[in-house]
Amino acid sequence: MAALLVDNAPAKVNLTLRVVGRRADGYHELESLVAFADVCDGLSFTPGEALALRVHGPSAAQAGDGDDNLVLKAGRALAARVPGLTLGLFDLDKQLPVAAGLGGGSADAGAALRLLARANGLAQDDARLCEAARATGADVPVCLDPRPRLMRGVGEILSAPLPLPPLPAVLVNPGVALSTKAVFAGWTAAAHALPFDLAAAANADSREPLLRLLLLHANDLEPAASALAPAVGEVLADLRVLADCRLARMSGSGATCFALFSSAAAAIAGAETLRGKFPHWWVRATKLGARAPDA
Repeated sequence: MAALLVDNAPAKVNLTLRVVGRRADGYHELESLVAFADVCDGLSFTPGEALALRVHGPSAAQAGDGDDNLVLKAGRALAARVPGLTLGLFDLDKQLPVAAGLGGGSADAGAALRLLARANGLAQDDARLCEAARATGADVPVCLDPRPRLMRGVGEILSAPLPLPPLPAVLVNPGVALSTKAVFAGWTAAAHALPFDLAAAANADSREPLLRLLLLHANDLEPAASALAPAVGEVLADLRVLADCRLARMSGSGATCFALFSSAAAAIAGAETLRGKFPHWWVRATKLGARAPDA
């Protein structure tokens, strides 16, 4: 029997997000510091004759298993670049909320490409993996090797991995799906937005200097998302009053928000408080940094 391969697809969190401007082709140029949580989807792969996908888990219905799922799109993109690529069955345990600003579909696609690379003896730095990631979606390149980085352009320009200190955090999604296209359509340029200081991030060897750096920046999509979904503002308000919350912000195009804390104990306590008050919200205490070890 073919060997089963497994990996995880960690949630992507945009610690900062500056919209530099809109290009002539309609896409937006971004600058975003990205880290990854230790909450994730699970993905397994059994080599076989044809590319197929099975999805289960609490967010399976929203993710779907059709041709537009990014796992299948990534598989097709790599097969178009690697003659004779061994394909097979992907089994996706969909735990992350969908259309939530956590890059869940992109993370799944990144995990799919890593699994296909392992099954086919491709090096993780094979240029064809990067090409397939770019062809699959804007956030897939950073999810291919999930370590903290600064993203630029439409997601295709990545810094070297950044050795950020781990950040205790709480992730909250109020059960509202937001269209990325609609959020970008509502974006207006922010006055005096600072370019991100990559050198300062690379030298932030402890939590305090990193938090001070993050406080200088924002998520430029937050006002547009809050206008479309007032629940975003409500989540941020409830995060900011939690004990020892150092910063609260929306991730990506929302509606998931995060709060950063000085300690893991404070993050866990904050998550418990929110679950008690808002049992219908998706709430997870986590740690932001690089991806967790393979499942």
